[in-house]
Parts: sequence; structure tokens; C-alpha cells
Amino acid sequence: MPTWRDPEVAAMQAMMAAMATPPDAPRPPWSERRAGINAMGAAVPPPESCLVEVMTLGGVPVEKIAPSNAVADRTLFYLHGGGYCVGGCASHRTMVARMAEASQATAFVIDYRLAPEHPFPAAHDDALSAWRAMLDLGRDPARTVIAGDSAGGGLSVACAVAARDAGLPLPAGLHMISPWVNLTNASPAYQAKAETDFIITQQGIDEFAESYMGARDRRDSKASPLFADLSGLPPMLIQVGSEEMLMSDSIQLAEAAGFALVDVTLRIWPDMIHIWPFFAMLSAGGRAIAESSAWIRERVA
Repeated sequence: MPTWRDPEVAAMQAMMAAMATPPDAPRPPWSERRAGINAMGAAVPPPESCLVEVMTLGGVPVEKIAPSNAVADRTLFYLHGGGYCVGGCASHRTMVARMAEASQATAFVIDYRLAPEHPFPAAHDDALSAWRAMLDLGRDPARTVIAGDSAGGGLSVACAVAARDAGLPLPAGLHMISPWVNLTNASPAYQAKAETDFIITQQGIDEFAESYMGARDRRDSKASPLFADLSGLPPMLIQVGSEEMLMSDSIQLAEAAGFALVDVTLRIWPDMIHIWPFFAMLSAGGRAIAESSAWIRERVA
């Protein structure tokens, strides 16, 4: 087990190691895994200032999270992580509510369809449909940031590319936390960080990619926006931990966006793990949310 400078990360790894099933044990059904991430996300309730409303956008289930301090028309369009197979409003409600309150923005959490029941491009199509519908509501794209974590981070980029190609207005910014943007799952960090990343394993992320893509080309830019034309996209903030297997995805995304003349801020957080802002037990997660929220407020002041 690696030695962690952050004692909260060390405690979290020990806790997860004690709960882990043996690697040769049968994989739990998707229903059990979805219930697990939902319970983890709901372990801490959202801030009391946030009003949660269930609605739909373009036929896609959505939760609107409105903190009492929200600035008029400042909007966060959020795409959750979970490898396109788990996660949703229930798992991400608290994290997004914390971000919305800190950003003084109204958030829309998009509950896109999940694989393997709904494989590629279902998540992509739902994200774009919800973006169209949110624009139809009259929300100002110039006062909106599209954000997401892990698979939702990759989906955020893919949604912006699809909106650009469809001639739709683009948001003021894109914020990605530990984005999964290359579903071939082959980059230097997969080997370099295999011992320190206790959230993602090669076996697990390969299963997610297989469940979502099936026999489809994993380099399809709708699934792997690292291979998309990123020109014309709005400014990006990318946050990634130094100890996660997706670190190279973030670095390569920042490079590709830079070559496309996109304004990019890449923040590699030392000693941090995959999607650490998701875990309310990590104080570094709160600091990362404060950092990203300051960036969001600046983009949509």
C-alpha cells in the first residue's frame, strides 16, 4: 500500500480496502453497483440552502438544484461520472449542490441513460438533447458552464463539440474533473499510477468501456473527445489528481485543446485520487470545489 502525504486519503484507502471484494470474485450486478455509488454520494446531504426539483429536459430526467444565493441566470449544466454505467442524480446531488452553492449558480444535473442497457451513443445523445432543451428554456449560454467528472468530463467535451457542429450556442466555459476522454484506456498513467489509484483499476475501466461501446470504435470522438477537433471551444478548467490512472487523459486533453487554440487551465493536484471532490470526507475536495467555483464565477461574472 502506498504512503500518502494526505492522512485523509490514507484513511479513505484503508476503509475501501477493508470493504473490497477479492479480485477473483464474481462481479456484482449493475443494480448493486449503482446502489453502492448512490449510497456513497448520499452519505452527506446537500447544503440546506439548495432546493432540488425533478424535471425533464428534452425528454431526459434532470434535477434542478437552486441554492438560495444563486445569481440570476448563472447556470451549471452538469454531466455526472460513473463510466457511463453507474451514477446519476442520486450519486452526484451533494457534490453538485456544493459546487452550485459555491459558484452561486443554478445547476441542472443530467440523468442520461446508462449502459449496458443503453449503449453508445445514448449518453451523448441525451446530453445534447438536454443542452438544446435548456437553451429553449431561455437559459443564457454565455452565463453557463458545462461541467462533469470522469465519464461526465469526457461527455462535457463531446457535448460541446456536438453543439458547435450543430450550430448551437456554446457555453462560457467547460470544467472537467478527472475527465475520461480516451476510451482506448491506454496511456502512460495507466501503468505509472496502477499502484496508487484505488478508485479505478484497468479491469474495471475496461469493463466500463466494453459495456458502453461494445464493438464500436473506441476512438469515435463522440465517446473519446481527445480525438475530436476541439477548435472553437470555450475556455477549459481541468482538475486531475496526481495519483490517478486518468492523469494522462487530462494532460493530453489540455495539449490537444492548446493545439486547437483553446484557453486551457490544467491543475494537477498533488497526492490526490480520481474525482476527489466527489468524496465529502476529503477536505482537499472542498478546496478543489472552491477553486473551480472561483473559476466559474469569473467566467460568468
